[in-house]
Amino acid sequence: MPKRQVKIPKAVPSRKPSEPVAALHQTLTKRRKAELVEVLVDLAEADHEILRLLTARFAMAMTPDDLVTATRLAIADAADFDERQINHNFDYDDAAYDEVKRNLSRLIDSGHLRLAMPLALELMKQGSYQVEMSDEGLMTDDIEGCVQVVIDALKKCDLPDDEVIGWCSAMLKSDRLGFIARQPLESLRKQFQTNAPR
Repeated sequence: MPKRQVKIPKAVPSRKPSEPVAALHQTLTKRRKAELVEVLVDLAEADHEILRLLTARFAMAMTPDDLVTATRLAIADAADFDERQINHNFDYDDAAYDEVKRNLSRLIDSGHLRLAMPLALELMKQGSYQVEMSDEGLMTDDIEGCVQVVIDALKKCDLPDDEVIGWCSAMLKSDRLGFIARQPLESLRKQFQTNAPR
C-alpha cells in the first residue's frame, strides 16, 4: 500500500538494537545534553517527519499560532506528491494527515474553531488536487477524516449561521472532484440554512 507509515519510537526498545544502532547509542551516551539537543533541533528543521515525531513523542505544548504553523506544514507535506507520478498510485505521507487531524482537534479543543476552519479549507484545496492527480485517490479517507473533525465541531458551535454556511459553500467549491466529504458538508450547510432567520 502506498501510505508511508512513520512509527513513533518507543522509550525502551523491545528488541536488541542492530550493530549500527548500538554503536550510535554508545556514541550518543558520551555526548553533552546541549550537543544532543542541538542535533535534534537541526534534524527537526531539516525533516518535517522528524519534527512531527519529536513533537508527538514529547507531547510538546504549542500555542494556537504554533499549531496553525505546524498544521500548514503538515498539510503541505500530506498533499505533496511527485508530479512525475501523476495518474499513478503514488506514495503519500499518511503520518502528515494524522498530524493535520490531531492539530485541528487540538485547536478546536482549546477553543479556536475559527482558526481550524481556514486550515480545513486549505487542506481541501491541496488534498483534492492530490486526489485528482492520483490513480486511485487512496488519501481521500484521510482528508475526510481531517475535515470531519471540523464538521463535528461546527454542528455544536454557536458561530453565526452565515459564517458556517459560507464555510461549507467554500469547502464544497474548493473540492476539485466534488465528492470529498460532500454529504456531511451539504448536511451541515442545510442544518444552518434551516436555522438562519429568513
